Amino acid sequence: MGIRSMNPPLSQYQEERRQEGLDLRTRYDAGATIRELVEDTGLSHGTVVNRLRTAGTVMRTPQEARRHRGAAARRALLAAGLRTRYEQGATLTGLVTQCGRSARTVRRLLQEAGTTLRTPLQARHLRKVTATAARQQLIATLRSRYEAGQSVPALAADHGCSLTTIYRLLRTASTPMRPSQRPGPPGRRADRPP
Repeated sequence: MGIRSMNPPLSQYQEERRQEGLDLRTRYDAGATIRELVEDTGLSHGTVVNRLRTAGTVMRTPQEARRHRGAAARRALLAAGLRTRYEQGATLTGLVTQCGRSARTVRRLLQEAGTTLRTPLQARHLRKVTATAARQQLIATLRSRYEAGQSVPALAADHGCSLTTIYRLLRTASTPMRPSQRPGPPGRRADRPP
């Protein structure tokens, strides 16, 4: 004679309710509010609370719920701001640097805001375009400062580049170069470099 199980098997309906309660608990523990769960599932407030309790969820106190709602609002605001900057051309790496969060968190916030993330190919293309634009801006700045009278060594020091790089970028911009200054006769101070 076999040993009978003390717990009868759950019906399909009971199993579905149990699984739904566990899913709700997972989302609640991850930070979702009761209101968000109600809106997402279409269940009543009371049903969501009952399913959470049946799943053994430790419910937030009223004070914790108020704090959590404030944190959720701040998170939603941050996510919306990240989405705006991302859609205006900011890279994931740039957003990580700006907001001081991990790449994983930034990606999750973008997804929470409904952002369509770029494919790897799109991301590479954007990085290339951004780098090209930055280089063009640097070249224009160097030419403008050189034509205003600044020397190549000063430009190199300001931008952390070698003299050769500055000369190459100035030539790329078709900058009219000043003639080289040669040291004067003995006893006279040499002019500053071009």
